[in-house]
Amino acid sequence: MTTPTSAPQLPFTRPNPMDLAPLFAQLRDKGPLSRVTTPAGDPAWLVTAYDEARTILGDRRFGKAHPAPEKASKISGAAIQSGPTGSFEDEEREHTRMRRVLTPAFSAPRMRRLSSRIQELADGCLDDMERARADSPDTPVNLHDLLSFPLPVQVICELLGVSQSDRDLLRGWSERIGILDGGSDAQEAMADFQAYMGRVAEAKRERPGQDVVTDILKVQAEDPTFTEDDMTRLAAGLLFAGHETTSTRIDFGTLFLLIDPARRDRFAADPEGLVQATVEEILRLSAPGGLGLMRYAREDVQIGGVTVARGDAVLVAINAANRDGEAFAEPDAFDPDRAPNAHLAFGHGGHYCIGNALARTEMRIAFTSLFRRFPGLRLAADPYTLREHSERLTGGVNTVPVLW
Repeated sequence: MTTPTSAPQLPFTRPNPMDLAPLFAQLRDKGPLSRVTTPAGDPAWLVTAYDEARTILGDRRFGKAHPAPEKASKISGAAIQSGPTGSFEDEEREHTRMRRVLTPAFSAPRMRRLSSRIQELADGCLDDMERARADSPDTPVNLHDLLSFPLPVQVICELLGVSQSDRDLLRGWSERIGILDGGSDAQEAMADFQAYMGRVAEAKRERPGQDVVTDILKVQAEDPTFTEDDMTRLAAGLLFAGHETTSTRIDFGTLFLLIDPARRDRFAADPEGLVQATVEEILRLSAPGGLGLMRYAREDVQIGGVTVARGDAVLVAINAANRDGEAFAEPDAFDPDRAPNAHLAFGHGGHYCIGNALARTEMRIAFTSLFRRFPGLRLAADPYTLREHSERLTGGVNTVPVLW
């Protein structure tokens, strides 16, 4: 549905990984909703104000399905979150089924029970950092490769019942399906990813385990409308979402804590006491990815002084909303004492991220353990010069060089 337009095209150019593209604030000054062009070249509404973002995310008149998918604006050429998903008529039923399957698996009580295992995995990552430093004392250690990426991957693999030995395969597929102009290569990677999950599922049918894939298969066996494609796409999506976003938040959180030595010292003096509020501020301020949460209007809706027509694409820029000065005092400042801190990092409403408790648990353990082990941790590069991967759906950096 590519339509020539003069509206600004996403992703906007940002000055560095720590700051947002200035255009988000400029658009918000003109109004809460703006017309933009998606990376795929199609028209969409961009929501940059907190109140309207929260309202849309909680409004059932906006969904992920489209009444005429072939006419819908495409968001990008990625193989995930690139356009409408699911059946317009059955969206509510399918969403209810998905949450019924997954809510127990990702519940806060289950995450608390998993904490000791996540702690073991985090300690192993920190051991790897120590060995890397000992092997090459004059070379900075890449925290991304040794903590931010492997910890969330190991945790989600254990939760889903997937072999950790395949993590390099998963990393390759995840990177390819999330490239904004990935096109056929992204689709091929998703097909390989789903085929892999199909083989995992087949093994689980013969030998069920205490894992989320086994839980999904139990529901599928009772529901003839739950297709194999539904199952493998859901499982692949969980693997992707279960590590990509947490990995980037650990990277960005480390950068925010280390960019100011006084801030680092304060946190390192009492990580257990400060970690909960610090994680919430990291979630609010870190901005991986340059797009937002995708929705389509299920009917004409008046909001923010404009009419969003039935079928219009809407991108809710939660990173911009989380820095709206109408909702947060000094919105660009890192302030772990901020209260309340009702950020939208996990969305809002019926589609509120089901993995929020897992991500919070991993981040709390990661930052507490990291600064307990290395209270003098410091950056070995200027964070404002690190390359941010704007070509990826989830953004992020591949390098966080540190010393201690």
